[in-house]
Amino acid sequence: MTMPSMPQAGTTLSGNKALQIEEPLIFEQDASGRTAVDLPAVPEHQERLGGLKRKQAVGLPGLSEPQVVRHYTKLSQKNFAIDMNVYPLGSCTMKHNPRLNEKVARLPGIADLHPLQPISTVQGALALIDRLAHWLKTLTNMPAVAMSPAAGAHGELCGIMTIRAALLAKGDARKRILVPESAHGTNPATAAACGYEVDPVPADERGRVDLAAFKAKLGPDVAGTMITNPNTCGLFENDIIDIADAIHAVGGYFYCDGANFNAIVGRVRPGDLGVDAMHINLHKTFSTPHGGGGPGAGPVVLSAALAPYAPLPYVTHGPNGFDLKEQDEGGTAFGRLKGFHGQMGMFTRALSYILSHGSDGLRQASGDAVLNANYILAGLKDTLTPAFPGTCMHEALFNDDFLQGTDVTTLDFAKAMIDEGYHPMTMYFPLVVHGALLMEPTETESKDGLDRYIEVVKGLAERAKAGNTAYFEGAPYHTPRRRLDETLAARQPILKWKPPVEKQAAE
Repeated sequence: MTMPSMPQAGTTLSGNKALQIEEPLIFEQDASGRTAVDLPAVPEHQERLGGLKRKQAVGLPGLSEPQVVRHYTKLSQKNFAIDMNVYPLGSCTMKHNPRLNEKVARLPGIADLHPLQPISTVQGALALIDRLAHWLKTLTNMPAVAMSPAAGAHGELCGIMTIRAALLAKGDARKRILVPESAHGTNPATAAACGYEVDPVPADERGRVDLAAFKAKLGPDVAGTMITNPNTCGLFENDIIDIADAIHAVGGYFYCDGANFNAIVGRVRPGDLGVDAMHINLHKTFSTPHGGGGPGAGPVVLSAALAPYAPLPYVTHGPNGFDLKEQDEGGTAFGRLKGFHGQMGMFTRALSYILSHGSDGLRQASGDAVLNANYILAGLKDTLTPAFPGTCMHEALFNDDFLQGTDVTTLDFAKAMIDEGYHPMTMYFPLVVHGALLMEPTETESKDGLDRYIEVVKGLAERAKAGNTAYFEGAPYHTPRRRLDETLAARQPILKWKPPVEKQAAE
């Protein structure tokens, strides 16, 4: 009897690794005539397509119902999610999504709304939007809010278009916007998209906006500035009021990127800092789902100076209840920003989060977010190298000095974290820090979870310093796919599956 040859260590006959099951593309599982549903035959009918009847198959794969279920279940097991483990992406704020929010968003009368319903039939929905707007204005101490922007970057666009409308209404066609070098990339992109020249402002040795350099760039052609606070280095801009006063003194406006509002909500009101416009990422601060290409929301709070120029539509109170202001004949609104009035599902989830916490709970959440980030900073500062001295706000920022002399790169280090069951932290951002590693635990991680995370990061750092370069260069080892050519994938992505071409034998 001949025994089958034993596979090499780490390999299997099937290509599977225990519960990590290899899965081909859904198109590669196609089988002619296989279907998950039993559709009746199409009866005889007169063609009305004017000669445009399809001549080839539609190209959808044929699979049975179990195949479909298994395929998407297997794919879901290959995704990392906030529901699985610590998700330390800095700046992106991978915040826990309470299930209470999901339950409320699925209630009848909310989940089944249609955007074209008559206003009289959606009074409850408009009341919900109005109540959320009230909370956003209260928490920021701003008199107005535009609810329609569909994302944070869309909110930035709204804010800068509002500033431009206010300036043009005064016949003032300024052309320059000051943006810190550490800003989110969408800040300069937004300013440029609105026709402004982007003038970068350097950071000082403390990781904050260089106030002297900022003031030196001011002039009558400056339309405004775009500053994140707390900033992308995880630090509070403690010169923020001086910055606001300086930009206002030359007739410009202060746009605040509200991406990091989660660090200060309930504790600092941006309106008290001199902010004229600020977008709020509902997923970062108020726990609505993040990413996935789905609907987002980026409401923009506005100062009294900019409120008249807010986009349409907006909720109004009338004699017959709530209404939507759709037209602005002879008014100052800069126009319509999107097809409908915001994202109802995100509004519902955000309001559910706010009401379940209350003002005291929101204040505690921001405090816990800062506490957790500083706990990571304290736990890692003797092994990794903090980018700046002192405490941080909601995220801890390190540089790659601790890897000097090891030939291990920030990317190598991040790939090794995947094998440990952690999504890597944000890498190489902000650009003002060489080899940046930006970690944001948010407020819902427990001390035990953070202790395990710190232990793993420290262990990997010690392994790198011990000279085990080859291990890091080969990581990850336990993923469905290993190292990919990420540059090639970004520059030449294959976006469409094509069936393999069958080779014909020579006659």
